[in-house]
Amino acid sequence: MNYADQTSYSDPGVHAALLDELPSDIPGLTAVIRNLVIHYRGGGIEFTGDRYEEINHRWVSAMLATDQRRNGTALATPREPFDRVVGCCRDYTLLTVSALRHQGVPARSRIGFSSYFAEGFNHDHVVVEYWNGERWVMVDAQLEPGPHWKFDPQDMSAGWFRSAAEVWLGYRAGELDGDTFGVDPSLPIRGGWFIRNYVLFQLSHLQGDELLLWDSWGAMSGDLDGDLTLVDEIATLLVAADNGDDSAAEVLAARYASDPDLPPGDRILQLSPAGDPPVTIDLKRRATVL
Repeated sequence: MNYADQTSYSDPGVHAALLDELPSDIPGLTAVIRNLVIHYRGGGIEFTGDRYEEINHRWVSAMLATDQRRNGTALATPREPFDRVVGCCRDYTLLTVSALRHQGVPARSRIGFSSYFAEGFNHDHVVVEYWNGERWVMVDAQLEPGPHWKFDPQDMSAGWFRSAAEVWLGYRAGELDGDTFGVDPSLPIRGGWFIRNYVLFQLSHLQGDELLLWDSWGAMSGDLDGDLTLVDEIATLLVAADNGDDSAAEVLAARYASDPDLPPGDRILQLSPAGDPPVTIDLKRRATVL
């Protein structure tokens, strides 16, 4: 796909004009994004009710609509933390990707695991990649740059973030402990089944379906069951494509278009980080199915 084009998820819709005045430099742009979003778990504020439900804003247009109802000012105008849109790493990333695409810069979201939030554990995470004309540059838009990081969050060196496909292949080879990859070391949401699902998230995001991290569809499962050959093949192709193999990227696009278990289709199951009952979402109608 052309990563300079908006997807249905990154499209700002009627709020596109708000992106016109955003900085074109990565430090300035990501500072604005951090002014718009507060992490639902790591922001230091406990949100409930309708405010907590903001984490389910699947589309950039919905995030911007919520921000404008609440603040009604230019995106770079400072917001108090409580007034920001409640979200997670995926939302910092998708807003940044949307802004870059609005400026004509190819950009995409990458699904995987970070090693820099806790010693000995790899948190699930979403980061930005943009094409600077010569190479893909990896950016963690959620992080405030500073000397407390051992790397530059706005041009990340290899190793700090690993794609889900990389991790899956390492896990399958017996080189990585799956229990050290997940949502949090205090939670049971980790391990091989979780990594397997994230390979499918990685594929969907790269194909323009930048879904929520708690959405579920098709080949996903809460158990490490069934034939894992499909995930092995997809992960191998994803790693090859990341290493510059254009034919692997073409095969992935064809597989995604032809295998009904790989894309989300019209309806997905939305789970809840809060433990609420799952709901079915009609993606075309952008509505909960009652």
